Amino acid sequence: MGGFEAGRTVVRRDVHHSGRVWSEQALRVLADTGEALVTACAPGAEARWPAPYAKARDDGNRSGRTEAFEAMATGAWGLGDAVWQETELLLWKPPTAWFSVNAFYTSGGLRNWYVNFEHPTRRTTDGFDTFDLAVDLVVAPDLTRWEWKDEDEYAHVRRLGIVSDAEHRAVDAARDEVLAMLAERSGPFAHARQWAAWRWEPTWPTPRLPRPAAGERGVAPEGG
Repeated sequence: MGGFEAGRTVVRRDVHHSGRVWSEQALRVLADTGEALVTACAPGAEARWPAPYAKARDDGNRSGRTEAFEAMATGAWGLGDAVWQETELLLWKPPTAWFSVNAFYTSGGLRNWYVNFEHPTRRTTDGFDTFDLAVDLVVAPDLTRWEWKDEDEYAHVRRLGIVSDAEHRAVDAARDEVLAMLAERSGPFAHARQWAAWRWEPTWPTPRLPRPAAGERGVAPEGG
């Protein structure tokens, strides 16, 4: 499958090991090279999220996120329409890496870097599939400080069997790879100043998802 042209809308999907879609996010392609697929979105970009996760996000309730993971483990979820809110996002995803490097922007500029540990990319006609593995690394804009995020949730999804032993080993290796990138200022961190200066172009259209086929939604007891 060939690369995606700059300006095209693609869909990032998190796909559970059962083959069911956990979430979808519309993104704009900025660049697609052998090194990485670079995409972006801004407030208003269309998404579809599982109902338990969307409720926890809207309520700001971390305990609700635990319930969302339990729904994932049992297969009891459906997708509901949502929109990206509050921040602009720039996403750097190497095709074979067990992580993506993200940057979040507010009106004040770059808020933070955010490394999401996830499956390697599987290209689709409409975009790419991966699967979020719950643990993250939050990095200060100037790259001088970082901290692990959601270690408790990661331990919980391990207990639930959502993250296998093989995936856990891949995450451990990816953690070391990312910390080395930070120390060496390689990957996107080699161009930190350019990333810090980036902003969503207001003339770009809002990324929208393709319309689902009839019967695609509401296939589980907790549908949105």
